[in-house]
Amino acid sequence: MSSSRRLPVYLLIDTSGSMRGEPVESVNVGLRAMQTSLRQNPYAIETVHLSVTTFDSQIKDVLPLTALEDATIPEIVCPASGATLLGEALEHILERVKKEVRQSSAEQKGDWAPLLFIMTDGKPTDTFVFNQVAPAIKAFKFGSIIACAAGPKADPAGLRLITDHVVSLDTMDSAAFTAFFQWVSVTVSSGSMSVGAANTLSLPPTPPEVNVVI
Repeated sequence: MSSSRRLPVYLLIDTSGSMRGEPVESVNVGLRAMQTSLRQNPYAIETVHLSVTTFDSQIKDVLPLTALEDATIPEIVCPASGATLLGEALEHILERVKKEVRQSSAEQKGDWAPLLFIMTDGKPTDTFVFNQVAPAIKAFKFGSIIACAAGPKADPAGLRLITDHVVSLDTMDSAAFTAFFQWVSVTVSSGSMSVGAANTLSLPPTPPEVNVVI
């Protein structure tokens, strides 16, 4: 298995204090639904490797990059309060991707271009770091970066510094998060089926709960 080409999928999830309670419980429901849905797709089972990282005042890799069939996403929890260190989290992901995603060589074909999904309900509190790392993230050869601005306090305009693919959720309940993560699973599944066709991913239509930010 180790020699097969992987589709690395990185999920970066805000666990700052404002996500405590129903929002983070809804995220957990959505993540479980996403994993169940992905496992029903034979292409995804064959190629997808999942990673889940949370960020608040600390950055935690709650699931290191793991083959979909072996991955168990742990229950995500939030501290009572905490900053939103999105800039540091993006630096961390960039370092990991450079180490973990296999490049093509004479001996082997490398991994497919990685996908990055970011979900946050606020603005980064480490603005300086965020503004520094944003161009590097946008310039890196990700297959696609999708950022989700959840709820009324999120900052879709700021997220556009790292990607042109920004979506928003009006509410932070389980219906909205489940719809978002189901859409993520459809996006990843379509990526797992079309890998090799192009290095950029065409995104499926969004459900009603997920708004595309123009």
